[in-house]
Amino acid sequence: MAARPRSVAFGGLLLLISAFGMPGCLAHHVGPLPGAPDGRYLQVQDARIRVDDRGQGPAVVLIHGFASALDAWDTVVPALESHHRVIRLDLKGFGWSDRPEGDYSPDAQAQLVLGVMDQLGVSSAAVVGHSWGASVALALALRAPERVSRLALYDAWAYSEQLPTFFWWARADGFGDALFWLFYEQRTEDRMAMAFHDPRFVTQELIDAVDAALERPGTLAASLAAARDQRYEEVQHRYRTIVTPTLLVWGREDLVSPLWVGERLARELPNARLVSYGDCGHFPMIEARHASNRDLIEFLTDGSSPVSGR
Repeated sequence: MAARPRSVAFGGLLLLISAFGMPGCLAHHVGPLPGAPDGRYLQVQDARIRVDDRGQGPAVVLIHGFASALDAWDTVVPALESHHRVIRLDLKGFGWSDRPEGDYSPDAQAQLVLGVMDQLGVSSAAVVGHSWGASVALALALRAPERVSRLALYDAWAYSEQLPTFFWWARADGFGDALFWLFYEQRTEDRMAMAFHDPRFVTQELIDAVDAALERPGTLAASLAAARDQRYEEVQHRYRTIVTPTLLVWGREDLVSPLWVGERLARELPNARLVSYGDCGHFPMIEARHASNRDLIEFLTDGSSPVSGR
């Protein structure tokens, strides 16, 4: 991996801390959040997890990405629920689920997903993950391959080479708290603009929703824990052992998880196929809604295995 200009960036960060002040220790949160919507919540391990379960047929589990929630799949659920049982959840630390202290690694989140499946009586399912949620889906396939019939990974975040410098720095005790506080002080619209190719999708409604989610108690602490626990260098060599039929769904203009990541996964996963969409960024389920839904449905209903490669 290429060396990072840590000394220069570290100096800049110290200047920012001196200008804005050092935040206190970020606090976690357990229990109902202020303004939490009605719906179904399951107690899984140490967290109360928000779950949405609808439709009938073969089960499909949808896993959202970092700092996101089950609502990220709003454009996908209507296309699936007429022929599938569609289960989606807010992962621990995000959406309206609890934000306890503890392990926030993809493997820990995968164990939580398995716990949800157990409580819902689902022995196996097709698993669909977006961004960081794709690493949770991969961890699930590694931990319990017999329970994953198929994998669909949208713009996956799954390699140590993808981690920004401040995620590496965030592993340091104390320093990571300040780093995350400063990162989330940045303008939300600037961060969201990187996720979409078409700026029309970065609406004021979206920006307000993201800001409101970040203000929920325990969110920054959970995000910091999840960033610290993205230790892909310890697991990414095992992706080659996943033989589950896999569909890789990608936006060609993705600046968050570039297309080379999908091409690498297509080479390393023994039974994977990559499809990509032009004029599309990090959210194919939004910017390439119809095409990506079509390809996902075909993949889920096709009895054959995908052919490796693009």
